Amino acid sequence: MDQARERFALLPVVAIVGRPNVGKSTLFNCLTRSRDALVADEPGITRDRNYGLAKTESGAYVAIDTGGLTDEADAMAKAISSQALRAVEEADAVIFVVDAREGPNAADQDIATRLRLSGKPVTVAANKSEGLDAELAVAEFHALGFGEPRAVSAAHRRGIGALVEATLAQIPPAGDAAPIEDEGVRIAVVGRPNVGKSTLINRLLGQERLVAHDAPGTTRDSVRVPFQRAGRHYTLIDTAGIRRRSRVSEAVEKFSVVKSLQSIAAADVVIVVVDASEGITDQDTGLLGMVLDAGRALTIAVNKWDRADAAQKRLVKGEVERRLAFLDWASVHYTSALEGTGLRRLLASVDEAWRSASRRLPTPELNHVLAKALARNPPPVVRGRRIKLRYAHQGGSRPPLIVIHGNQAAQVPSNYRRYLTRVFRESLQLRGTPIRLEFRSGENPFKGRRNVITPRQQRRRKRLMRHAKRK
Repeated sequence: MDQARERFALLPVVAIVGRPNVGKSTLFNCLTRSRDALVADEPGITRDRNYGLAKTESGAYVAIDTGGLTDEADAMAKAISSQALRAVEEADAVIFVVDAREGPNAADQDIATRLRLSGKPVTVAANKSEGLDAELAVAEFHALGFGEPRAVSAAHRRGIGALVEATLAQIPPAGDAAPIEDEGVRIAVVGRPNVGKSTLINRLLGQERLVAHDAPGTTRDSVRVPFQRAGRHYTLIDTAGIRRRSRVSEAVEKFSVVKSLQSIAAADVVIVVVDASEGITDQDTGLLGMVLDAGRALTIAVNKWDRADAAQKRLVKGEVERRLAFLDWASVHYTSALEGTGLRRLLASVDEAWRSASRRLPTPELNHVLAKALARNPPPVVRGRRIKLRYAHQGGSRPPLIVIHGNQAAQVPSNYRRYLTRVFRESLQLRGTPIRLEFRSGENPFKGRRNVITPRQQRRRKRLMRHAKRK
């Protein structure tokens, strides 16, 4: 059984299928109350299975978004259809989405035949029915042979409640639902197009979970795949390849890049995949900079290592040392997703980066490290006054934030900031995560106050002066 299915054990599973461009992803977003599925007025946007948790008044269930089912002979269409049919196998019930405005056609009839062979209960959703008479919108779809069709409008959230009730009513009860677990460590897999991100995820999962193809741009949506390893929960996020903005021409691809950047922001750890046959490109360093700016824990996978000859391997390792010197704290692994080499160490680095990013740092330990750093290399003199740094404490995690208090702390130069960051990283053994330092200057409590003497102070001063004159 698929690990994603095991993750939501005993929760009903509903697959959403249909031919391309009938509104499956819009319905998925409507059911899950999210924007996890990429939506555009163009067929073939969704290519992989996408899981989401949906809730009703009576309980929760798992919805699966799928790509369009077709009978086309090209490799990409076959792979997408295979993913959709595997979703039907995993599901307890199926929502068959059709286009109410176009009416049934040969493709719908072919899909209906496949669904009948699956033996799963099916509910027909006549989508895009806004502005149409409900009875007329569904009249022709009775011929598909799945009982009473439901007129819905996913874009306007009309008829969705009745559709869900009719679908779940066909699923026999399976006892008390299991508690819904958290997503575990969220791992975003990002990189340029065709560097092997989907193949890497498939190899980690041990199954052909995502559509992998030699053509760049195969993945367009950000797909979340939960799995377990050694008793730990993870969620892998496959993303669309990110290219330079000047090369992103299709509107759909521009949305895919946005989804990828959102996935980086939503992740706990990011695996940046680099193509060994092409070396470290400007796009790779730019993408790594985005991950660094987002403050995410990081590990780097130089993929397709099996295809590189000895000269190329030396060249790539030299580029890693030279161009990625600013990321010397991130682990670099030379992998082959196709052959499965180097992936165990890659996942171990992900665990290490996650532990470092979420680690709690005791204040006494931070102050001890700060004192050693100051003794070894005191802060510089700025405007004739030496900067004084007094104490430090943790201000946050993921990534670790260390707050340092002192006088003229805002004047600490960048080279000394880098020195302190390096000392904290080495002393605390924080590997795989960026560290952020925040400097705070102590305010003078008398700053801005006028020197006002109270009447009582004036009387006391006069008594002291008279006493001094007598002496």
